[in-house]
This record gives sequence, structure tokens and C-alpha cells, in this order.
Amino acid sequence: MSIPNHILEQLNSQADLISIIGRHTTLKRAGNEYKGCCPFHGEKSPSFYVNPQKNIYHCFGCSVGGNAISFLRDYESLTFIEAVNELSKQTGIEVPKDEEKNVSYQRTKPQRTKPSHKPVQQTPFASSTKPSTASFDRHSLTDIAPVLSDSYNYQHVSDDASMAHYDEASYYGSLADYPYDGSDDNRSKYTEDSPTWSTDDSVSFDTLEFNPATSNDNINDQDGNLYELLAQIQQFYQHNLTTHPHAKHYFTARGMTEETFETFGLGYAPFGWQHLEHEFPQDIEGLKALGLVRQSESGRDYDLLRDRVIFPIRDNQGRTIGFGGRALDDEVKPKYINSSDSPVFHKQHVLYGYYESRQQRADKWLVVEGYMDVIALYQAGIYGAVASMGTAINESQISRLLTLNPTLTLSFDGDSAGQKAAWRTLEVALPVLADDKELRFLTLPNNHDPDTFVKAHGAEAMREQIVHAMPLSQYIFAYLSERYDLSLAEGKAKLMSQVRTLTASLPKGSSFRYLLNNDIYQKLGGKRNQSKDARDVLLDFDGEMTTSQQLQLCFLFQPRALSEDPIESIWQQAGIHGLQLPAHIKQKASIDILRPLAWEDLQDDALHDVVSTIKRCLSYLPADANAAAHFILSNLTSLTQDSLSRSWGGFYKALVARNVLSLDGLIEELVSQLLERHMKKMIKNPDYVKATIVKMQSQRLNDWLRTQQAEQSALMSST
Repeated sequence: MSIPNHILEQLNSQADLISIIGRHTTLKRAGNEYKGCCPFHGEKSPSFYVNPQKNIYHCFGCSVGGNAISFLRDYESLTFIEAVNELSKQTGIEVPKDEEKNVSYQRTKPQRTKPSHKPVQQTPFASSTKPSTASFDRHSLTDIAPVLSDSYNYQHVSDDASMAHYDEASYYGSLADYPYDGSDDNRSKYTEDSPTWSTDDSVSFDTLEFNPATSNDNINDQDGNLYELLAQIQQFYQHNLTTHPHAKHYFTARGMTEETFETFGLGYAPFGWQHLEHEFPQDIEGLKALGLVRQSESGRDYDLLRDRVIFPIRDNQGRTIGFGGRALDDEVKPKYINSSDSPVFHKQHVLYGYYESRQQRADKWLVVEGYMDVIALYQAGIYGAVASMGTAINESQISRLLTLNPTLTLSFDGDSAGQKAAWRTLEVALPVLADDKELRFLTLPNNHDPDTFVKAHGAEAMREQIVHAMPLSQYIFAYLSERYDLSLAEGKAKLMSQVRTLTASLPKGSSFRYLLNNDIYQKLGGKRNQSKDARDVLLDFDGEMTTSQQLQLCFLFQPRALSEDPIESIWQQAGIHGLQLPAHIKQKASIDILRPLAWEDLQDDALHDVVSTIKRCLSYLPADANAAAHFILSNLTSLTQDSLSRSWGGFYKALVARNVLSLDGLIEELVSQLLERHMKKMIKNPDYVKATIVKMQSQRLNDWLRTQQAEQSALMSST
């Protein structure tokens, strides 16, 4: 299987190397890097370093080093293909099959025929303006040889062709060949794929120069390379910015400097349906593969980006992989167009401004909405601002940024659309938000975005805003409290229900889950100790109930507590999963000896029935707690159903009367009690190996429970 190099580069650059290596050794931040004891050789003093900026590792003790693929291959004993497939799953980057295209394309020799002379078609867009001559130097030009086309028909022009007159209808073809005919009635039909015409009364077009080395008679038969073609197109667009004052004025009016033009390679795509085909006649296949040239329904090719300022999009290595185009007129829709996905450009894996910020060794990261926000902050000396490619930022991108810095700030507009985008990003981020990571939210005052704010108030004021961005816990409560009537118990219940749904997405073993639920419940006027209230309900309701029966009722009241298995969660939080066995025990132990206990291991048929039924029905449950409980009851075995039905009504009424909203703490407590009791029985196992391992697990569980109790006591005394 042949995998293109650009795919391997993307996999290695997007991989979460800190997490991959962190599964095997403890890494701690050391400046801009992470260090720890080398997993490849035994050592007591850490000499193993991981650089998250470059996504590589190196040990100064044994000299081992490499990237994500090499680590998976060398340490986890995966084959090359297995390592690639593993990174593909983690990053979401698809590995193409053998038959799929790579970055090469076939260059062609355009056919040269006599130009067709069509009568001038009189339209509101026709122009008699003489075209100017651009001096774009793409291949060290020595001669002027403008080439014009009509359906790939070329006409050579003499050296003094700068004063030549051209028939615009002949140059661009008939309006009927294109999806949009220029009339007002059809303007609403415009889509990203449809060409749009300028509404100016006159249009001036450039005649572009070609190097004789790349003219029709000297076309190279070698395959083209998409990266090289993109670099040439970027130079072409950048040159056009210098020859079109109205386009350059767009940037200068927004405060951009010449240095910024150069840093970001800003450019301009001129008027014209086929300016790219005229400039790159031998690269038509490559232009189409990049999505920069498209085909209308009538079969005519046209350029995607026309009369737009251009923002080159770069990958982590600084190579141009696509373009964003912004209309100069705010009335033109869509305002922004990005080039489509291609063999080298995948929108969901690219962050605009990431490469430029890395070049400045950015150590703080800020997600913003647009290209101009990124550029304005960079020009002001605030590095680390990035923007997604017209799509919501995804989990792997957030994880990557949180690896570079444990605090990530999101700055979205204060309007409805901006806040919805911020909330979607919050939901995406929760699964990778470990206890040592932090998400903050920045909504700038007076409807400012980062671009306008930094220009109005300066860089220091912007830095101050970033420092005081709102923590996640405050943002969740502020966002939801605007959407529910908190003067009503029903509104509070709905808000708390959504909070529990959110916190269920946090990583396994998250302490933040409990703290966030408890914090927001207190903001709603609830008592501090929900677990105590729920425990009191159980004791008052029926003090003779077993721990298992109590837990079954709790699961009926809060079935979504099983969306993440509580046993596995405790196993992770208590550190039992990472138990290090003595060598002589490890040799004799079975392979699955350290797996978390399963519900069936507890040998409690009724509890197992409740748990398995809820897990099976979880996605079908109604939102109302009482209705959900009756749905679950109807799917239990008759024996379990009879036992729980007698208790459910009174238990539910007692909880509602005390305004108990969350049973997270009580459920964790009850599950821990069941695990303790089960382990005490297993310690008596005559099998010495099993008994020894269970004893070690039990000790780890008890240590964790004591720590939890101490933390809770400290929390209560400080609030």
C-alpha cells in the first residue's frame, strides 16, 4: 500500500503525541516542551523530551527519537500500516486507497487554433476599456507573450500588445455558457459554485505574460505537483494585489501593513471567468483537482474566485494548500468563499494562522471567527490566534491546542450566531477537557470583534480582555440562565438537566464533573450536599433497603448516570487500571486480570437487569424523569419490575419534595460500597494470585475513597 507523503506529514503533525506517549510515561511541562523518564530504557532522571510544536520526541540518554508513527511502531510494536491506521482514527484524516489520486497530476499541452471572431454582444457588462498589461514574473520572464483564449483557443500578441483591443464577448464567451446570466432575477440563484458578474459599467482586464519556457511549444511532459502549482497561484494572486489599487485599498483601509501583506501572502483574484486557465494553460487538470476551476452546467470552465481579495491557507509546514476569497463589496453573497477540499486541503484539519503563530513561538492560543481577526491580532503582536475554515473547530484541533497550552480561549461575536458557535465549540471540547485543561470564553464589549477591538483600543487592552475571559463554569450558567425561567422550579430543573448532559461528556475520572454540577446547583439555590439529601430520602423512605436496591432506584431516577459506566469510572479515578503488579504475580496472572469489574461479576441478577435494560434503552428515554422510569420498568423482567414498582412512586415523590436534582455523588458512593463488599469476598479466594491482585485493587480503592472524603470535607469547610 502506497501512502502519499503529504498524508503521512498530516498524520504526524496532527497527532496528539503528548497523549500517545503519556500512556506509557509521565510527562511534565518544561518550558515549551514536555519531559519525562524515557519509556525505551530504564532511567531515574528524566532525559526524554517531547516537542509539541514540532510533534517529535528525543531521548538524550539513549538517543531514540522520532514522530508519532515511529513511536507507535517502535514502542507499541505496531506495523507501519497499523500505526498509520491508528493515527487516522485519532485525527480523522483519511488514508487514501491505492487507486485514489495523490498530489501529482498530468500536465497537458494546450491546443493552439485560430481565434474565433464572434460579434460583440452588447450587455450591461460589456467594456471598451483598453486592458492593462500586468508584469507578473512567475518564471523569470524575459519576453512578453500574452495569451488570450476562448474555449482554449489562443492568440499570440506581439511585444507592443499592451495597447491592443479585445472583443470581450470573444474573450469570455457568451453569457449563456455560464450558470448566471447577470440579470437581477437570477441573482438570488447564486451559489458558491456559480460565477457572478461585476455590476460595474466597465471592466478592465489584464493581459498576462508567459515565459516562453512554459509556452505552448515548450510544455514539459512531466507530471505537475499540486503543492508547486499552489505556490505559483499564490504568487500570481499576490502580484495582482500590487497592480489593482482598489483591492489593495481594502486591506490598507483596514490597517494592514506591507509587512503583513508579505507575512500572510495576501493577494487578489482579478475579474474574469478564466484568468487561472490563461495563466496556467498546461495545469488545467491540477486547477480542477484543487477546485479552483469548475465547470458550469453547459460544460464551460470558470474560476471559483473572481474579484476577491485572497487569503492563502497554509498547512503546518507553511505550504499553501488552499485559498479563501472575500468579496470587496459587502452586498455580494457569499461574502467569503474557501477553495474546496482537495488531495492536499482538508478543511476540518486546518486552522488558519496556526503556521504563522508557530513561527512566532506562540504560547497562548485564541480561537477567533475570521481571517481578519487572526491577521489584526498578529499585526498587533498578539500571536496564537487561529480560525477554522468555515466549519466548526473539531475535537482533534482543540485537543492539539490544549496540548500546546492547557488554557484555550474562544472569542466569538456577541450576536446570536456567534454565541451558538461558541456553544457548539464548548460541546465539542468537553470530551478532551481533562482536569488540568481549561476552556475560557471571551465576548468583547460593544459588539466588537478582535479585529475592530484591537484597532480601537490597542494591543494591551486586548491582552487584558483575554486574561479576564470568562471561565467555562461561569459561561455555562450565564448562557443557560438566559434560556430558562429560573424563577420557576421547572426552569431550574431543565437547566440542571442540560448541565448533567454536558458534564456526562467530560473525560472518565473527571473531578470537574462533580464540582461543576455542584457549583451550578448551588447557584440555583440548592443545598450544598446533594448526596446527603438523597441519602436521607432513602433512609426516611425505607431504611431496610439493601445497597443494591437503593442503587436500582437511583438508576431509575437518573438513568443517564449509566451513559458512562460508573464501575469503569471509579476504576479509572482510583487508579486501579494502572496497577503495577510484582513480576512474579504478573507472570502467573491471566491476561484480563486487571480489567474493571463488570456488573455481572457482582452476581446480583436484579441490579444487572436494571443496568443492562437502561443501557439498552438509553437513547429512547423521554426527558421527564418519571416517564423515563416507567419506560424502563416496562422493559424489566417481571420479578425485578414487581420489586421496584412498589417502591418507585414514593421514592420519586420524596426526591421531588426535597428538590433533589442530582444523584451523582450518591450513585458513586453506592457503587463503591458494592465494589468494596465484592472485593472482600474475592480476597478469600483460594487462588493466591487472584487473591493478591484483588487485595491490591481493594487497597487502591480504599485510598481513593479516603482522598475523596478529605476533598469533600475541605470543600464544605471552604464554602
